[in-house]
Amino acid sequence: MKFKVDRDQLFKSLNYCQGVIEKRSTLPILSNVLIEAKNSSLKITATDLDVIFTNLIKDIKIEKEGSTTTSAAIIYDIARKIPSGSEINFNLVNDNKLQMESQKSKFNLLCLNSSEFPLTDENFNTNEFLINSKLLLKVINKTKFSISNDETRHYLNGIFLHVNEKEKNFFLTAAATDSHRMSVSKIKLESKVNFDPIILPKKTIHQLSSLLEDQDQNIKICNIKSKIKFEFGQSVLISKLIDGKFPNYTQVIPKNNEKKLEINLKIFLDSVDRVASVSTDKKEGVKFHLSKDLLKLSVNNPNSGDGSETLEVKFEDQMEISFNSKYLIDVASQIEGDKIIFYLNETGSPALIRDLGDSNSIFVVMPMKA
Repeated sequence: MKFKVDRDQLFKSLNYCQGVIEKRSTLPILSNVLIEAKNSSLKITATDLDVIFTNLIKDIKIEKEGSTTTSAAIIYDIARKIPSGSEINFNLVNDNKLQMESQKSKFNLLCLNSSEFPLTDENFNTNEFLINSKLLLKVINKTKFSISNDETRHYLNGIFLHVNEKEKNFFLTAAATDSHRMSVSKIKLESKVNFDPIILPKKTIHQLSSLLEDQDQNIKICNIKSKIKFEFGQSVLISKLIDGKFPNYTQVIPKNNEKKLEINLKIFLDSVDRVASVSTDKKEGVKFHLSKDLLKLSVNNPNSGDGSETLEVKFEDQMEISFNSKYLIDVASQIEGDKIIFYLNETGSPALIRDLGDSNSIFVVMPMKA
């Protein structure tokens, strides 16, 4: 195997692979990337057995076709330190040695035979549908912060993706909850699609998010049994799914929250952030003291002090309620409009939060015990 490749294209491809490769793998081959040069293209593949990522670099100069695997961390680190705009020459000297040259730099990388690299070949050509990458990224970003870290309830360790129908319109809906808060966001589909409900794992979500940041095109999605495939541009991401049943999240959405609180988003976000500064533990509650058109935010920490701010708001009632400051900041950071709207009920009841700039997303936050 002998070929030349643009440093920037190679680096971008290897950078994506870093999110898949396990840093402490018991199988040495899983620390490697698979490199295949044929048909004027270079194919880079990384896997941890649960996620497979492949990226194709087209129109490269190949003298001799072939394949090998080498350390993902080392080849990435070298490519990162080679000047942008450079060309890198690769030459597989023998089964165990890959030569890498650029300008005055020369490296010999140890290899493992490509036949050892674990790849699965499955037919995903059923139930395919297309969705805009920016819209998919939006629903992921609006829900992923609510994913649970509790390993005992593994079915909450991901985003629940499913298709539902409302008034003859079809939506791809994403939902996530850690039982203290919940995020739901949906994308309107052009037509009905065959898509079985799935729970997408956290690692796959982070990998998909970083890939989608650079895309603005249609992405092809298809799932079979316990796996899902995302295909866009020159990249393919295949992932195993979380086996389990996601709870009926619609039952948790408050139906009778009549007390409407309307606040300027930026003022609210800055104010919560400032008031929470007095607390060493950001999980401590920010207390809302609500009266007509006034909100007093306060934090009282016996170990570090207290702080408060008063904001002008739209509110027609009186009540007190406390929330985790991090949860409020997480939600407020995803609001698109210039106002954040709370629908409240009682001190111990969950709050429903809506975004005037995005009617397809809602958030539910449980209050903290006073």
